[in-house]
Amino acid sequence: MVSVLAFIFVFGILIFVHEFGHFIVAKRNGVRVEKFSLGFGRRLWGKKIGQTEYLISAVPFGGYIKMSGEEPGKEQKGKPWEFLSKSCGQRAQIVAFGPILNYLLAFLLFSFIFIIGAPTATTRVGQLLEDYPALEAGVKEGDLILAVDGEPVEYWQDMAALIHQKTLNTEVILDVERGNRLIKISLAPKIEKTKDIFGQEVEIALVGIYPSQETTEIKYGWGKSFYKGAEKLITLSALTYKSLWFILTRRLSLKDAAMGPIGIFHFTADAARLGFIYLLNLMGLLSMSLAIFNFLPIPILDGGYLFFLALEKLRKKPVNLKTQEIAAQVGILLLITLLIFVSYYDLLRYGWLEKAQDLWSKFKLK
Repeated sequence: MVSVLAFIFVFGILIFVHEFGHFIVAKRNGVRVEKFSLGFGRRLWGKKIGQTEYLISAVPFGGYIKMSGEEPGKEQKGKPWEFLSKSCGQRAQIVAFGPILNYLLAFLLFSFIFIIGAPTATTRVGQLLEDYPALEAGVKEGDLILAVDGEPVEYWQDMAALIHQKTLNTEVILDVERGNRLIKISLAPKIEKTKDIFGQEVEIALVGIYPSQETTEIKYGWGKSFYKGAEKLITLSALTYKSLWFILTRRLSLKDAAMGPIGIFHFTADAARLGFIYLLNLMGLLSMSLAIFNFLPIPILDGGYLFFLALEKLRKKPVNLKTQEIAAQVGILLLITLLIFVSYYDLLRYGWLEKAQDLWSKFKLK
């Protein structure tokens, strides 16, 4: 039940922020908004305030706003409050501000996490692996690593990054705190081939240590927190775009890189169990991903509409209505195919298909 509530909470916030972005800029540009709905399908609750009906609908995976005169060839009276009566620039603002607000939300969430403190592993050694340099050089469980080659380290991720970048036949000197003693341990890392987050084969240096369960908080003042939040957002955005490029160039499999509603549900459930700070971090990541995905130039997504607006601006006239309709149908088909594909691999990844097969086998035996 907690998992379901966490999933609804996360998606509800992301959808509300996205649609509110469209809504607020539409209002600012004088466009009449007839409906603002969280969810699709059957109306569960609604209230009309002014000219807008606010709705909660049955299917929670999305939301929408309905503006006056937004559908080409339908319900248009040439009134100044209609969406299609506005200039290309005004319509582009309305369309773009949904994902922009999602991107801004991600920045604020990441910054807020740095303000209140993000838990991370310290450099205290937990487990040591046999046949690796650390054990052979005399590193012991419980040691606290203070520096790598004279560079101070406080967090495990920073220490690991310094070690991983070493090359063959290089020596690493660790400054270690053991009890009340400070000692130096010299070792030569082992170079091994592994796969990075993009599935590409890389060589990294390993010494054979795992972190303990000891954690500390990465916490900054307001100014530095906003800087770190922006830095994290830019880094994650770059990784996301790199993943998309690798998928397009077939260097990365879509089934390994993409995740559907089932996968997101599992991640949300895990984050909720770990704590509120982890849930906020996941929400920031999903909000950023939603913004980037919506800016893709795929018909029916915001990016697709912006693409048609750009063509309209260049051609000095709207794209042919029939062309827009065909593009929208292709876009819908593409997204449905993508949803089925990622959902299938989510079912495989989390063992749901096996469970379903087991239940079906038991049912047939009866």
